Formats: sequence, C-alpha cells, structure tokens
Amino acid sequence: MVADFESIRILDNYYQTSSFFPMPVVLISTVSESGQTNLGPYSLVFPFVIADQGKFSMMLATRSDSNTAMNIKRTGLCAINFVADDKKQLEGCVELGYPGETTEEKMKNSVFTLAPSMREEKDAGVQYSEIVEEAVQVFECSWDKSYNHKLCEEGDNFVLRVDSILLKKKYKDAIVRGMDAKSFPNLPIDYGFRDNMFFWFMKSSKPYSMKMAEGKGTTWNTVWYAAKRYDPSVEWTEDACAKLVRVPRIFLKRAIAGCVEAAKEEGIQLITAEFMDKIQDKRRKEKEE
Repeated sequence: MVADFESIRILDNYYQTSSFFPMPVVLISTVSESGQTNLGPYSLVFPFVIADQGKFSMMLATRSDSNTAMNIKRTGLCAINFVADDKKQLEGCVELGYPGETTEEKMKNSVFTLAPSMREEKDAGVQYSEIVEEAVQVFECSWDKSYNHKLCEEGDNFVLRVDSILLKKKYKDAIVRGMDAKSFPNLPIDYGFRDNMFFWFMKSSKPYSMKMAEGKGTTWNTVWYAAKRYDPSVEWTEDACAKLVRVPRIFLKRAIAGCVEAAKEEGIQLITAEFMDKIQDKRRKEKEE
C-alpha cells in the first residue's frame, strides 16, 4: 500500500509555513539600553548542551535586529520565562511580538509582572534581567560566546548557558519527590504564525507514561562490566549495580563516572547499594536547595 503523502513546497520559516511543528512558548527577558526590561516572545528555543556538567545550555534563534538579540549582544544576559497555557498570557505574548516597537512602546501595556533576578551569584554593578512572576519556570542564562559561528545572515543563534533553573514550588516538589500525571504544568504548544493573520496554539492535554519495554533495559551485569572497564580499581557489589539498571545505556558511562568520583572522594574502594543510596539522597537534597 502506498503511503498517502504528498510533497509540499518548502518556504521560508518552513517549520510553520510548510509543516506542523510543535514548539514551546517563552518570554525572553533582557535589559534594554535605557535599563528597562524588555520582554520578547519566542518559540525557537531548544536544549543544546544537555550532558556536560557546568555547561548546560539552550539555543535561541532570533532576528539579528530584534530588541532581544541586540540586548543579549550588549549585556550577555537574559532569562527564559516559560508561560502557562492561559489565554490572557498568550494574548499578552502576541502583543509583545509586534515587530518594530521599542522596549518602551511594547512594555507600556504588558500584562506581565516583573520581579528581580534570583541568581545566587551577582556581580556588583551588573543589571540582571528581571523574571516574569506568572511564568511556570525560568532559566536564567548567560551568553556563551565560545560558540560564535553565525549560521545565517539574517538571524542570530545564541548559545545561552543555563546559570540557574527556577520552578514554582509544586513543580519542583514533583520533580524531586516523583512524578504522576497531575504533576505536570499546563504548557501551551505553539504552531506559529499562519494564514498571514493568526498565531495558532494548542492546549496541553493530560500526560501519560509508558513503561520501558521488557528486555531492552540495562542489566546489573551490564553495569558491572561497564564499571569494571571504566575503573578497575573501584569494585561494585551486585546490589549497587542494580541501582543503575534503569539508566539508558547512552548515559550509563556518565552515571558510573559520577559514582566512581564520589567514591574516590571518600576513599571508598567498594561501591555498595548503601553508598548508592547515599549518593542519590545527596542529589535529591541538591535539587531541593
């Protein structure tokens, strides 16, 4: 049977003109040249570096002449504010996205409430981007200039190092203590500007989980062999290896490395299940801080 597909012409902004591509809805807060906070709505913002301790980052695609782009290039700072699936907030985002307005013009009628940065470490004399109180979560970021390759002439791609992640308390508690279907925030899905008239959004629905397929997970002896190859000087008990059987294989080496490093810091040569529990408790407390 031939698949019922038809080719479509690929146009500029193909993710919204020639396809259906679900995206987040965020407000990027930056500091304008006058010192006023500027809010710019964006959907082309995605995880970039995800597994390199201390260098986690997001990628933001934007016009080179936007207020947001110019402010980031001048200050090197911003905050990514994820708004809720709320019609009033989404209408506020659309209003803030009108092109060509100055910060003063666009912020005059903003429906959002601003609050000071919550960064733990601040340099004297630096004005940090304010955050949106109505946001579900906020990434406070710094521009990583080491990725300075310009990908296209008309736009900028910023690699934004994630300095801190802020969550509303009930969502932080859910991540730290365990998730269920009621624990997830209602975040909208953006399908972009279409029809030359409208932005299109979709409500989020109730999430559901799927158990990992049997036989495709990692076994305790797989962990043991991987740990032995990584560092033969540190032994593992079978019960300790069993603590990592749910870690996807692509991340297993990194997980083992973290455990071995923690063991060596305490002068431990045999990693037990009790020591693994201690590591997990420490990480859980770090999340709660």
